[in-house]
Amino acid sequence: MTHWYEGPLAAFDTETTGVDVEQDRIVSAALVVQDTAGGRPRVTRWLVNPGIPVPPAATEVHGLTDDHLRRNGRWPAPVMEELGRALAEQCTAGRPLVVMNAPFDLTILDRELRRHRASSLGRYLENASLCVLDPRVLDKHLDRYRKGRRTLTDLCAHYGVELDGAHDAAADATASLDVVRAVARRFASRLERLSPAELHTLQAVWHAAQARGLQAWFTRNGTPETVDPAWPLRPELRTAA
Repeated sequence: MTHWYEGPLAAFDTETTGVDVEQDRIVSAALVVQDTAGGRPRVTRWLVNPGIPVPPAATEVHGLTDDHLRRNGRWPAPVMEELGRALAEQCTAGRPLVVMNAPFDLTILDRELRRHRASSLGRYLENASLCVLDPRVLDKHLDRYRKGRRTLTDLCAHYGVELDGAHDAAADATASLDVVRAVARRFASRLERLSPAELHTLQAVWHAAQARGLQAWFTRNGTPETVDPAWPLRPELRTAA
């Protein structure tokens, strides 16, 4: 019997102008599809001219400059259309979608679709069943008492996954996919009886609990930061009339 974590998976990642999903923009994205563990991945990359300046702090992270994006990036509207369709295609095919810190990448894509396509990610996925595997949520639940950070770089080091070229969307997506396989193998006794669809539902519960814990920690330490419990997609902000 082949367990789900040895079978087909797809992974999605973005690089952006910043960390505000409501205001920042996607500058690059990648989708990595792998039919079996260890199989040759199929990689699709997108480069976007966001139409706004890329802050130096963001360029320092991913290396994408205004000049490079103006010369080589495409306009956002057609790219967002392609991204929405690409994710829908994977979901329709029944491939679980690996997204590290899913509420960031899926929400910023949703906002870009609203901004440039007058649509939403939900609309693209209305005829597909979204099934997300978030290595950050999985690791934090399954190994909750381990100390230390849980960035993608940290998870790769912990699970022995090679990350060649961090903060490149394709490299990060590939590493996220490998981390999910590694997490599932390490905790196979707790995960192998669960389907990816069941895990999707459970991760929403786990993430909400993790968010409450982090919010309590911020409160105790006087940090004025709000942690959103929504997963894998944050609801659209409603502005007052």
